[in-house]
Amino acid sequence: MPTSVKELLAAANSAVPRIGRATAEELMKQGDVLVVDVRDQPEVQASGKVAGARQVSRGMLEFRADPASPYHDQAFDPAKTVIVYCASGGRSALAGKALLDLGYRDVRNLGSFKDWAEQGGAVEPG
Repeated sequence: MPTSVKELLAAANSAVPRIGRATAEELMKQGDVLVVDVRDQPEVQASGKVAGARQVSRGMLEFRADPASPYHDQAFDPAKTVIVYCASGGRSALAGKALLDLGYRDVRNLGSFKDWAEQGGAVEPG
């Protein structure tokens, strides 16, 4: 059992594959993919988000993802591929691991929004 944030991140990073912009774009083209920005709303408003992404702050993710939760978001479906990202990749790694723990089968960590945007990924206002 992990006993530090460093160990939690290591476990999450080993469970959730990290992908780059090109792989994410290919998955998005195939459809049936949910892209989730786990940054807080002020971060998203300041910089925008991946085009088509849903913004769900890290603190609300499990509540939005669990169909049994009164806060469930219908866009979340364990049968879909889910791509998560944040500002640097840490929160998204933890978010991805949480989704796997909730029974989601295909979760990928895009990592950093900044990297996405700087590499020419499509961005929309937050």
